[in-house]
Amino acid sequence: MIRIWIYNNYMDCIGVKTMEFQDLIRKRYSVRSYQSKPVEEEKLNKVLDAARLAPTAANKQPFRLIVVETEGKTEEMKRIYHADWFSQAPLVICACTVKSESWTRRDGCNYVEVDTTIAMDHLILAATELGLGTCWIAAFDAEAAREVLKIPEDMEPLLFTPLGYPADKAGVKTRRKMDELVHYEYW
Repeated sequence: MIRIWIYNNYMDCIGVKTMEFQDLIRKRYSVRSYQSKPVEEEKLNKVLDAARLAPTAANKQPFRLIVVETEGKTEEMKRIYHADWFSQAPLVICACTVKSESWTRRDGCNYVEVDTTIAMDHLILAATELGLGTCWIAAFDAEAAREVLKIPEDMEPLLFTPLGYPADKAGVKTRRKMDELVHYEYW
């Protein structure tokens, strides 16, 4: 309890309002309209640091992030993902996997996508806490992303998100019922 109070007190001192985790995950939504207001460097750094601090298998950290300023790059961004709002945000972040750096289980299951996904989730939740909007995008043109962002052959673009201040409001969040998703003791 003391650590949490100290952390919250520190966050308040530097001008960041913290929220309960359950409130944070309920507040997050897929933003599809962005203000032109730039993202402050301090907030961008906090969001990127949240990804850096994410847990990864064997602490391998097999991901890299590419931060793209979208101004003047609308056509390039449309090659990657077609929606107008994608490049409407002042920034777009691409999460890439580095398979050669990842941990592999004995049965051959490689955790590079899991690790990169966890990092992106941390980034997205940190953005929400800071009043920024994001939208998880996996349905992009990987070859166009590789070409436009000059991604090396040993890396794979896995996920994108725009990053900026929302210009829309959250809609109704629909999720499956708990008993459809959770089993206890056995299937």
